[in-house]
Amino acid sequence: MEMRRLFGFLIFWSVQVCRGSDLFLWPQPQIVEAIDRSCHLISPTFTISVPAGSPKLLRAAASRYKRQVCTEKWSAVSIQARISSQSAQATISRLVISVSDLRAGLQNGVDESYTLVVSEGDSASIVSNTTWGALHGLETFSQLVQFDSQARKLFISYGVRITDWPLYSHRGLLLDTSRNFFPVKDILRTIQALSYNKLNVFHWHISDSHSFPLLLESEPELSKKGSYGPEFTYSRQDVKRIVAFARSRGVRVIPEIDAPGHTASWGAAYPEMLTCLGKMWWDPNTQDWSKRMASEPGAGQLNPLHPKTYQVLKHIIEEVTALFPDSFYHAGADEIAPGCWNASEELSRLVSSGNATMGSLLELFVNRTYPMIASRNKTVVYWEDILLDAAVNVSADLLPRGSTVIQTWNNGAINTKAVTSAGYRAVVSSSDFLYLDCGRGDFLLNDSRFDQPNRTVVPPSLSITGDDASFNYGGSGGSWCAPYKTWQRIYDFDLAYGLTRQEAALVIGAEAALWSELADANVLDGLVWPRTSALAEVTWSGNRDSSSKKRTTEAGKRLVEWRERMVSRGVAAHPMMPRWCILNHGLCNINI
Repeated sequence: MEMRRLFGFLIFWSVQVCRGSDLFLWPQPQIVEAIDRSCHLISPTFTISVPAGSPKLLRAAASRYKRQVCTEKWSAVSIQARISSQSAQATISRLVISVSDLRAGLQNGVDESYTLVVSEGDSASIVSNTTWGALHGLETFSQLVQFDSQARKLFISYGVRITDWPLYSHRGLLLDTSRNFFPVKDILRTIQALSYNKLNVFHWHISDSHSFPLLLESEPELSKKGSYGPEFTYSRQDVKRIVAFARSRGVRVIPEIDAPGHTASWGAAYPEMLTCLGKMWWDPNTQDWSKRMASEPGAGQLNPLHPKTYQVLKHIIEEVTALFPDSFYHAGADEIAPGCWNASEELSRLVSSGNATMGSLLELFVNRTYPMIASRNKTVVYWEDILLDAAVNVSADLLPRGSTVIQTWNNGAINTKAVTSAGYRAVVSSSDFLYLDCGRGDFLLNDSRFDQPNRTVVPPSLSITGDDASFNYGGSGGSWCAPYKTWQRIYDFDLAYGLTRQEAALVIGAEAALWSELADANVLDGLVWPRTSALAEVTWSGNRDSSSKKRTTEAGKRLVEWRERMVSRGVAAHPMMPRWCILNHGLCNINI
């Protein structure tokens, strides 16, 4: 009995009473000024007002966040951070939003800054230049609100002034919906979570070698024959719903129709315009990776000499650019396998005669398709391979720097530097840091590298050669990009590492990527969150404090609580630690 009394006494004294309460904001704002830290209750009649003439989008956001605030159920899990609202007497009864430019469109580089003040009597205010900044301000305001479960009261941290803006204009997530299908409801929930984290790009990798799930009126056979079935497709109405939902939350939707590689799924409709269709993707007995037909199962590439290729692509580009209003269109152009084009007698003969190279074949393809996209007033996004692949690439002179963005994924900072030093804007998706599928095994069912009974697994940190190197592929997570990317690994990422000031200025942002060989809707939330939240802070306000020291420990303290808040909002984010560690803050840390 005495021990229980003592434990209760300790808990009582560890609970803070409003003043000096911690702020568990994610991502961390740029500037947080504590004026007179205390807490106020949220009034039962709390309202959010928007400027006269506000667009429907902002009015709807105000209503949505009013519901969010007034139904908040989250309170800090850590005992040391838990707040009691017993001493709070004053109330916050309204939030007033002011926007200078209500017409600014949602596009790369739009002003997303805002100022939030919660220190003026019974009102709080958000001042922003655009609607998109106001949306971020609303999100931050909602994160200042907690629920006192004992008193059954809502309260907000008071005496706070926040001035905020993002470091990078492009902050996003790639989701692959070709290898495995994701229902619309799961995509919408993911976009909602992006907005919670102030991420503003949903890169929709729609099609690939495995399926073509997008229903197109101009090319209906592509999804009819190339999808997994009618229930695994996205209609025009689905696309419009997703785009509108995302826009209402400040998230851009960038479509990717990958070509000329990764197009085996097109072959069911138009086999005549593909090479190496249906062939085994790679014969490991050859030990020659350069002769592969594809980089993973699903061989087939568009034939750059076949006229049907450009007839179909013209229809696709016209319809997709009309469906997706964003100014970016991702055209792919990654992992083009020379072996696949060499499987065509026509192409092989042309190359062997010296009248063409693999690079010139790709240049032919780009020369025909780039104008189709650019004429639709789109910035063309390509994967880095188009410039940097050792076997199949094009001259930089072919791609106008003003209307081209390159997305990097290999060799970390090395490839980012190669792209930016060539004068291109870059979106960084380094597989060393940002590939969310890594380290979770592979999907090949007969991989003999795993048939090693009673053999010690070699730590992946060691340098290994020969048979041990092959075995280590299985031992270190069974995927080419192992190990698994923890939130700490992602948070440690420096997008501009090794770049000059001029090169760093060309990095417009980053995306985490969830390729779906081993993912579907059942595991979506846990694979994406809270790891992508780590990228959200890196791209919003960085990973260093005012003294330029990495703030990983402090960030972890906020992130475990942010994960709990996301769960309370319906996002099934993966746990970061035992709940005991959250309750006993600091006892699960390590000093090294």
